[in-house]
Amino acid sequence: MRIRSFIGCGLSLAALSFLVSASPAGDLTEPEILVTASFPEDNAFGHVINGEKNKISLTVENKSDRNVTLTSVAGSFHNPDTDILIKNTSVLPYDIRLIPDTKIKVPYTFHSEFKPGDIRLNIWLEHTVDDQKYRVTAYDSIVTVVEPEISIYDFKLVSTYLIVAAFLGGLTYVAYVTFVPHSKKPRKSATSASVSTPAAPTTSGYQEEWIPEHHLKKPKGGRKQSGVVSSGDELSGGESEIKKRKGRK
Repeated sequence: MRIRSFIGCGLSLAALSFLVSASPAGDLTEPEILVTASFPEDNAFGHVINGEKNKISLTVENKSDRNVTLTSVAGSFHNPDTDILIKNTSVLPYDIRLIPDTKIKVPYTFHSEFKPGDIRLNIWLEHTVDDQKYRVTAYDSIVTVVEPEISIYDFKLVSTYLIVAAFLGGLTYVAYVTFVPHSKKPRKSATSASVSTPAAPTTSGYQEEWIPEHHLKKPKGGRKQSGVVSSGDELSGGESEIKKRKGRK
């Protein structure tokens, strides 16, 4: 029994020494990467504003002498009491080589659409070393979600209100024309309005001496006006005087 136990221990030690010799030295250790996060100067209290791009700056420093490549930056929102995941933020890809003992600043932006109040924000970066991926926490703290300040000079807000008002006004007009009854007023015909009464012809437009006698119309009235002699009377009077003179001869 003792011989078998000695043989088993020898085989296990040989296998362990083979694994250690097969793997390069230092591959199993994570490189030291220091990361600090800070909000811009105009957001000193670290508020997260709904509906806007929230900016945060990450300062990354490679404290090792290994070939480290920064691959991406991402984050997530959690419940401040239960630490339950609420939503992941957008992933910002990078492909930057981190030079040893050199600091670089990496910007990161994210959006928020939550109820105003406290929420836990976690931001991290991922890097690779010899095809091994590692994650380093850059920011992990409770922040306050606030609504953006309303200003009457905000062009986006004013234009949005105008578009909504125009849309509602159009719907109201269509509903009024469609569902509200209207009394029809009688329309005057265009032909009757355009046609005017013809003007009575004037007798001054022609001369009677150029018209034959049988075409002239005598006035209907039996009485003639005193002192007025027509052309027909002149002709009949002239003929009667000629006949009288012939009879006297």
